[in-house]
Amino acid sequence: MLIVVLGGCGDPASRPAPAGGQDRDGFAVLVFTRTTGFRHASIDDGVAAIRRLGAGHGFTVDATEDPGQVRDAVLRRYRAVVFLSTTGEPLGPAQQAALQRWVEAGGGWIGVHAAADAFYDWPWYGDLVGAWFRRHPPVQRATVRVIDRGHPSTDSLPAAWTRTDEWYDFRPNPRGRVHVLATVDESTYQGGGMGTDHPVIWSHEQGRGRAWYTALGHTEASWSEQRFLAHILGGIRWAAGAG
Repeated sequence: MLIVVLGGCGDPASRPAPAGGQDRDGFAVLVFTRTTGFRHASIDDGVAAIRRLGAGHGFTVDATEDPGQVRDAVLRRYRAVVFLSTTGEPLGPAQQAALQRWVEAGGGWIGVHAAADAFYDWPWYGDLVGAWFRRHPPVQRATVRVIDRGHPSTDSLPAAWTRTDEWYDFRPNPRGRVHVLATVDESTYQGGGMGTDHPVIWSHEQGRGRAWYTALGHTEASWSEQRFLAHILGGIRWAAGAG
């Protein structure tokens, strides 16, 4: 089963039925939507989009802002965890320990955008996300260079993918600790600070679990882009062991 942690959006408990004739992956997703730092306006759009993905591809989606739901008895119902724009310190020590146990035992983790802007004093989380957020220039158009088009999260993307987003710099560069799937070309936008090697999408193993991260998804418009949604779906399915 799968948990998607986003950055904020009530606690709806409805589970949409799979659309007829679509793929039926048969797992569950928990969307955790708590922030204690900056709160992205796109969070509600992200929750709604993931619910639609679930309805169309046969996995169930739950959502909560309650950190108390990140505990052993709940996590065992799911196959992967995704944090979407969860800034600050959205989990307390007991919930952090439960998440760590669950991932290390084989759970999948998915981080979207500002999931990298959290838990700066928790070394294990730094390893999980791959790299922490450092800074970003204004939202603008840039070109993503897809390096690995064999991964489920990038196999539907063009080699050069031009789109508008908020382009994070990271500390440190995650290359060498993760499998980099795509970079952003700093020559195509203003204000990048990482140079010629600027990873923005990656995956890796964490204990017996899987971790996947995308820096994309800041804008509300992202969550209606078909290529971006296919990218998110591939990350979810990979982390869940379904793709």
